[in-house]
This record gives sequence, C-alpha cells and structure tokens, in this order.
Amino acid sequence: MKVLVTGAAGQLGRALLAAAPAGVELIARTRAELDVADADSVAALVRALEPAAIVNTAAYTNVDRAEDEPAEAARVNTQGPRVLAAACRQHGARLVHVSTDFVFDGERGAPYATGDATRPLGVYGLSKLDGEREARAILGRGACVVRTSWLYGSGEANFVARILQALRKGAPLRVVVDQVGAPTWTGSLAPALWQALARELDGVHHWCDSGVASRYDFAVAIAEEAVAAGILQSVPSIEAIGAADYPMRAPRPAYSVLDKRATEAALGLRAEHWRVNLRRMLRESRSGS
Repeated sequence: MKVLVTGAAGQLGRALLAAAPAGVELIARTRAELDVADADSVAALVRALEPAAIVNTAAYTNVDRAEDEPAEAARVNTQGPRVLAAACRQHGARLVHVSTDFVFDGERGAPYATGDATRPLGVYGLSKLDGEREARAILGRGACVVRTSWLYGSGEANFVARILQALRKGAPLRVVVDQVGAPTWTGSLAPALWQALARELDGVHHWCDSGVASRYDFAVAIAEEAVAAGILQSVPSIEAIGAADYPMRAPRPAYSVLDKRATEAALGLRAEHWRVNLRRMLRESRSGS
C-alpha cells in the first residue's frame, strides 16, 4: 500500500516513518516539500503518485503564537485538512488526520470521550477543530481523526526537550501544577495511527498514553528519568506553581485527559503508561537508537 505522510520532518512524522509496517510504500513530504494548504500542489502530487492513503501530521502547533497569527494557524490547521480531504475524495484515498485535546475547554474534570462537547479556548484549538470538521465533511467515512495530547518525541519543539534544556542550566524551575493531561510519546501514537489505517477506522478517535499528570508531575518525572538514564547528573529544584502565576498568551485547558478506551478496543492495542514511555524515549535518546 502506498501512503503519503505529510509533515514528515516533524517529531510525529519521523516516528511514523520509523514505525511503518512491512508492505507500506512510503511517500514522505516535509513542510518545505509540500504545503498542505496549497490545493494545486497537493492535487498534482496525489494525481501523480496515487497514494491509497494520506496520514497528515502537518500542523501549526505554536499555541501562543497562534493568538497573534490566526490566519496562518487556520491556513495550516483548517485549510490543510480541507485540501487533503478534497484530494483524497478525488482519487479514492483515505485520510488519517491528527488532532488535539485542545478542542476541549478542560472544565469537565473527567476524561473526554469523542462525543463530548467541544469548546476550544484559543485560536490553536479552534483551528484544529475546524480542520477535523472540514476533513469529515468532505470525506465522510473515508476520514479518520485521531486526537492526542501533550505529544513529545525526538526534537526540540516539545515540553520534554524544553524541560531538559532548562534543567541542564541548573537554575530552579517553576512549573504549573493545575493543568492536567496525559503525556503521549510519538513512539506510542505512530503505531496506533498505522493500525487505524490498516483497520480502516473512520470518525473521531482518541489516543494518548495511559495515566494522568500535571505539568509539574511531568517535569519532575522528566528530571528523575533523565538522571536514571545518565542524561543529567542531578535534579535541580522544581517548584509547583499555579497557572495564574505563569501567565501565557493563550489559555490552556485545566484538564484535558482523553478517554481512549473505545479506540483501544477498535485497534486491538493497549496504551502503556506515560512514564514507561518517557523512560523508553529518554533511554533511546541517550543510546542514540
């Protein structure tokens, strides 16, 4: 099966390429090679290569900057899925599109099921929700949306990398304790996306690693696991603070844990605990594997 992976140079794109099942002919396109919001370029590529499916990991993910660049966030996160879905419909291909926990407002206080009401708090979440809707409206049963949360992997544009960078400087660190979610490793999400494609899932699904954590819990675990992996020599002081003490440009949901039980059953997979996957990721990073 021939599969086009967009955003192939990003942390999730790289994990998808590494986890590709046997028998898949990969077509990898980075952001520089393919602008997913360019209808002519996408249509020409899909027409020429005729992939059976597209897995879209291309996204505008800077949550705070999106507040000041709403048009660019919408171009990538909303227009991009619309363009990809239209090309899929034209050529009979399927689409697996990755979305986010930020489509919820965080006020429920319990894990969000796929059918729960959405209410994004900021531009980023709204642009991603609109992208979900565009893909499903155009493709119907040919579209599979997979929402995930607190995604991290190799690279520098994620919470784990930023915490490690701060810890290496040795200065005391202040991390928010009243934002709760489920950290998710790209090495966990990538196989789930391939399985969703293999089983021809449609509609909206949730996937995240098991367990929950506050941002503070996650930072402490990063420090402890980094010391255990030999990446850090010691753990500097980490202080728990409230979100009100660390104002940011864009609001974040206070609780955005996703209920993934239905997706686990549909895929025949069980997500491992987030700390197990964090440990694995850091040790793989240390060993260079």
